[in-house]
Amino acid sequence: MEKVINKKIKVGIIGLGHQSYEDHIPAIKASQDVEFIGVVEKDKKKLKTFLKENKKIPGYSDIDKLIKNKKPDFVIIAVPHCHHYELAKQALSNKIHVLKEKPFAVSLKQAIELNKIALKNKVKIALTLQRRFNPIYSTFLQLIDKIGLPYYIDIKYTFFTNNPHDGWRGEKNLAGGGCLIDMGYHMIDLLIWYFGLPDKLIAETSSFAKENIIYDAEDTAQVIFSYRKKHLWGSMLISRVIPPKQEYFKVYGTRGIINLERGKIERYSTNGELQESLKRDRSWPSAAHDQIEYFIKVIKNEKNNISDPEFHFNHLAFIEAAYKSKSAGRYVNPHNILNNEKGKKIK
Repeated sequence: MEKVINKKIKVGIIGLGHQSYEDHIPAIKASQDVEFIGVVEKDKKKLKTFLKENKKIPGYSDIDKLIKNKKPDFVIIAVPHCHHYELAKQALSNKIHVLKEKPFAVSLKQAIELNKIALKNKVKIALTLQRRFNPIYSTFLQLIDKIGLPYYIDIKYTFFTNNPHDGWRGEKNLAGGGCLIDMGYHMIDLLIWYFGLPDKLIAETSSFAKENIIYDAEDTAQVIFSYRKKHLWGSMLISRVIPPKQEYFKVYGTRGIINLERGKIERYSTNGELQESLKRDRSWPSAAHDQIEYFIKVIKNEKNNISDPEFHFNHLAFIEAAYKSKSAGRYVNPHNILNNEKGKKIK
């Protein structure tokens, strides 16, 4: 009888920033199903440091060299937002699968184009959204039926950095926006995962947390959104300059309340009495590993792509509607933006 050899999937990392060191590199090294075949980093100092600590893993200054020398099965892209599109486009055009950091793209137009390239070359593209692989967040879908009809959603994700203007995140043309498209993407993903794309929204943003310093990427954003047919509305506050560090997603229903936080989920009665709760410690390292394992199954067509590009069109429509509403000073329907960009204009 012939032995069946389970061939390892070859993976490369593009970008040696905090996210790669904190999540992707440990997750790859922990996986029995992948072969770590190289990294790409333009910063010579960062690359030199990595190669000194990882002598068996080759490093390159650009993605073309990685493709030419190693031809990975998939790459993980973790670079500033402004470089996502071109790097993803290069990989997809060379029939290489892509697992990338959020946002899916800096515009809906770019997202649609990347999807076309992926479909043309018959490869997969997905996002590294770790909350999708944390059982605390998937438990929400079980508890939502226990609180009756939801009528209000309260979302908050804030922390404090003393220098919101520093680096590429402080420049709109490099980041594609500010805190809303960056850290806010996680909360937008939860909202759309749980409830779908809202019917209308209005946003207010600001970039004035530092005196005498001018920067154009918003450090704080508030979005009011609603679902007309569901008689449901809510508020989302995202900020890089408001302490303390908080992250929660609360839903108020006719028969109860759900409080979802990092590491725990709780269900309360309508008067605020705790009914049940679930907590999980040390969940994030597992989630980083789990999402790589899942993406391998997506590549092999053993699992559906839960980060399907067309699903993330909704996220970009939400973000573009928020920025448009800020400029126009009125509510905007993100469905119109989505359909207009896809060539299906609706009234």
